[in-house]
Amino acid sequence: MIRINLLGQAKPKASRRPVDTGAALPALFVGAGVLFGALILGYLYYSWQRQLNDENTRIKQLQAQKTDLEQVKQQVEAFEKQKQVLQQRVSTIEQLQRDRTGGTELLDEIASTVARTENLWLISMIRKGNTLTIDGASASVNGVANFITALKRSGYFSKIEIKESKQDDKNTAVQTFIFELSAEITPPPAGAPAGHAQAKPASAPAQPAPSAVRPKVG
Repeated sequence: MIRINLLGQAKPKASRRPVDTGAALPALFVGAGVLFGALILGYLYYSWQRQLNDENTRIKQLQAQKTDLEQVKQQVEAFEKQKQVLQQRVSTIEQLQRDRTGGTELLDEIASTVARTENLWLISMIRKGNTLTIDGASASVNGVANFITALKRSGYFSKIEIKESKQDDKNTAVQTFIFELSAEITPPPAGAPAGHAQAKPASAPAQPAPSAVRPKVG
């Protein structure tokens, strides 16, 4: 049906209802905050996870290095033990070589030294390693002192120590002094001139019987 406006007035337009945005803003802020917090937490989680992975990788590398170092340490300890065994063997061989060699030179040196000392003869001579123990007798105390001086001049002995020197009470017919001394055998280097060849005699050479010297080298 057609309606005609006889009054000539414009028909008022329908007014729009205002939208209430007061309730939507808090929800919007809350959503934005949740989204921002989720982004921050995701970034932190990713960063921590990456650091954790890096630390795990580093731990694995350090454990591998530790295993390698333990193997190297075991090898070094084995080499050190082997080195000690070899050094001990070498020292033993050198000691045996020193004990085996020089016997003739030692006897010659002792005989020459005794020959340059007046009225002195040896009773026994014992060698242990490089230490020589000598028991002897002399007609005077000066003879013992001259014998020690001759040993020092020879250059073949060092650290000469007199252990005992006393008069022999058993031999009352002739005055006799018995003595015991020790000396360290230090032969001169090869090629060096013999000490007794240049040393001056302490006194006139004695004339002991050949059977007076009874060396015992042990």
